[in-house]
Amino acid sequence: MPKIYKYFGIVFLFHARDHQPIHIHGRKRGAESKAEIIIKDGDIVKIRICKVGNKIPLSREDRRRFVIFVEKYAEDIRNKWIMFYVDGITPKMEEIKEV
Repeated sequence: MPKIYKYFGIVFLFHARDHQPIHIHGRKRGAESKAEIIIKDGDIVKIRICKVGNKIPLSREDRRRFVIFVEKYAEDIRNKWIMFYVDGITPKMEEIKEV
């Protein structure tokens, strides 16, 4: 599971064997949420926050930070998804201090 970003203690990652739509997981202290990036005609049209299986979702404050981060970095997340799942290149983790 490549870790892509770290922001306010939230680790953003892809699962090694994952599925469409493009999405990223956010984990912190055992809690986890997922952001799906919905694309239509090549444009990002929606970001949908989802629960992950039987995991406890991120806290309200962490979820707010997760959403803000994903909204700002959605294009970069899409590019890194393609880099990892299509090109087979593991992106280096970035620690982000502010968005």
